[in-house]
Amino acid sequence: MTFKTLLAALFITGTASVASANTDVLPSESTTFTPYGSVEGWSIFVNEDRKTCMIESVDANENVVQMGLTADRGVGYLGVFTKADIGLTSGEDPVAVLIGENLYVGTARTLTTSLRDGYTGGYVVTDDPQFVTDIMQQYTAVVLPNSEFSFAISLDGTMKAIEAARECTAAQGG
Repeated sequence: MTFKTLLAALFITGTASVASANTDVLPSESTTFTPYGSVEGWSIFVNEDRKTCMIESVDANENVVQMGLTADRGVGYLGVFTKADIGLTSGEDPVAVLIGENLYVGTARTLTTSLRDGYTGGYVVTDDPQFVTDIMQQYTAVVLPNSEFSFAISLDGTMKAIEAARECTAAQGG
């Protein structure tokens, strides 16, 4: 069985937990992010439009990891962006992220104006409470794009960073 066949089977069988609603992850181009602080290698930003906070880290391989809440605040997201060629076609491709023993599925997009120069990637959006627990308790996650390879991202410091983001969001009235 090839990697692509395995990934397709995971999507079809529903092994991963994904929020069913089409929630808005990407902010509008007019959104203002204000630096709030940092903890354990994670930068915390206030999304002034949503009155929520997000965290961002850049690992040793220059992969950017972002976490926050969607526009409706009921769903969390994990964004992973890389300069590596992950074989994205135009439009959207499936992507899975293995965190601990659990697999979460999302969508990767080709470069858009919302992403930094040279980066491609996507988001996993979920309302599964285990998702946040997994992120807070693990030190790495394995990203499985719809290609023949995978890559790891660092989750070091996420426990304190997520707690700080929650405090930041509460301070915004969120």
